Amino acid sequence: MDTLSYKTKYLNKSTAQKEWVVIDAANQVVGRLSSKVAYLLRGKHLPTFTPHVDTGCNVIIINADKIRFTGKKFINKQYIRYTGYPGGQRFSTPEYWMKKRPTEILKLAIHGMLPKNRLGRKLNTNIYIYAGTAHPHQAQNPKQIDINTIKA
Repeated sequence: MDTLSYKTKYLNKSTAQKEWVVIDAANQVVGRLSSKVAYLLRGKHLPTFTPHVDTGCNVIIINADKIRFTGKKFINKQYIRYTGYPGGQRFSTPEYWMKKRPTEILKLAIHGMLPKNRLGRKLNTNIYIYAGTAHPHQAQNPKQIDINTIKA
């Protein structure tokens, strides 16, 4: 019996060609935007997707202060954290975070959609979230993309 005449090609860190993309988050729903950004960060939109290597895009999100929630989640949703002390469970709402740090909502949502391992922690460093339209990454020549055209 003959062996296969082809082999699966896997990328590694040195052969991956990462690109920079800009996404405008104005008037986008948080969960849908986050799932599509996680899709881009992993590189699942590329034909050279390799599950164990960081082959995705570097993503810049602008206008993070203009995101929206559907239904009554803006007031009723709760983010829970624990201080580590007895009775130290703390609750907060998206309404509170939008006043304090609007970029933190997207950061938490995207982080929850990435793998929970070393690769996921590395992918978290490939995202840059800004509340306004200005960002300091013009030297990377980022490509503006419409997030609504991506099928995640």
